[in-house]
Amino acid sequence: MGGSTSSYVPTSRWGKWLDERLPIARLMNDSFVDFPTPRNLNYLWTFGGILTVCLIAQIATGVVLAMHYQPSDAAAFNSIEHIRRDVNYGWMLRNLHAVGASMFFFAVFIHIFRGFYYGSYKAPREVLWILGVIILLLMMATAFMGYTLPWGQMSFWGVTVITNLFSALDTIYNGLGTAVVEWLWGGYAVSGVTLNRFFALHYLLPFVLTGVVGLHIWALHVAGQNNPTGLDIKQPSDSVPMHPYATAKDAVGIFAFLILFAWFAFFIPDYLGHADNYVEANPLVTPPHIVPEWYFLPFYAILRAFTNSFLGIPLGQYAKLCGVIAMFSAVIIIAFAPWLDTSRVRSAKYRPIFKWFFWFFVFTCVALGYLGSKPAEGVYVTAAQIFTVCYFLFFLVVMPVVGLIETPKRLPRSITEDVLSKSGGAGLPTGAHAAPEAR
Repeated sequence: MGGSTSSYVPTSRWGKWLDERLPIARLMNDSFVDFPTPRNLNYLWTFGGILTVCLIAQIATGVVLAMHYQPSDAAAFNSIEHIRRDVNYGWMLRNLHAVGASMFFFAVFIHIFRGFYYGSYKAPREVLWILGVIILLLMMATAFMGYTLPWGQMSFWGVTVITNLFSALDTIYNGLGTAVVEWLWGGYAVSGVTLNRFFALHYLLPFVLTGVVGLHIWALHVAGQNNPTGLDIKQPSDSVPMHPYATAKDAVGIFAFLILFAWFAFFIPDYLGHADNYVEANPLVTPPHIVPEWYFLPFYAILRAFTNSFLGIPLGQYAKLCGVIAMFSAVIIIAFAPWLDTSRVRSAKYRPIFKWFFWFFVFTCVALGYLGSKPAEGVYVTAAQIFTVCYFLFFLVVMPVVGLIETPKRLPRSITEDVLSKSGGAGLPTGAHAAPEAR
């Protein structure tokens, strides 16, 4: 698809002059107007556009907020209140930015689950998928550092707990973990120095994220979009131009998403936050239950599942190190999905066994999120350990084994046939089915 002939024709002398020197209009036309889009895409594919809107909104509001924010331990908390109370429309900008972070992660999680269900990680989209995982890691790093900036109780103690995890490296080499933690803090404790450097990185990383998103979109336009059947575009009737067909559908999805976004931002902006973060940071008072933002809770549950004993296996001094490794592995292992899944069929629509395991995987992630919000004690720890095992079994056992033993349903011959069959099957030859594509 990346090598298709351009249909762009400049309509003015100035357009022709620019096209010969810097073909931006040609690039935009080929990428977002005439780009062949599978004609059977559903509304789950609108989340790519939704995520683009979220990124633009976060950068736009963040730049303005940074003009009024003071990154020091003495002034940070009050500067947030100044923005909300005294800056013109500061309350709205702050609400849009804070709620926007949650909406960003909500959309990206649906985007990832859609990729798992329809096999969007399979060849030839491996690089596209890996770039998506890098985007997720950058989002998590940016959001974590941004959570520090209000300098409330949960901000302060959340940073203290999470950065202290690197001290687990002391079990590998004595003093290594402590050195890393002190380097992150800029001293011997979380302080205004830590806040200042986290603010600088929080401002910088979204622009790095934008660059990776550009590569992600580039890789998408080289490999082409996946679709609910998982079949490739084989004939002109399988696709439609991106504009106005896909862009109009994206506009409807984005508008619906913005209604949800606005409802949270204008009516319940603090609902997704934690009450303790509206108390100024105090190093001498520890909150009774330290939790991160909701989008980190599944990974936080995996981290805390590793206690002195993991399902009867003694871990001793290596418990924290195992938790840290498992938490980071829970994200990184997603990048290996293209090679862990052995099935020749992309879409779970035609994979009867894998479909059930997929929905159990979704339930596992939701359960881990719930357990991450609970105290690390009693039955919550045991349940977190069980679901942690289930999480990794999905990648390390289910994906490789099910792909080998499963007999998929018969696929349609083409995307066009799939569309026509849903509209009543008019014009379809009798018994028109095909085996899985050879890859």
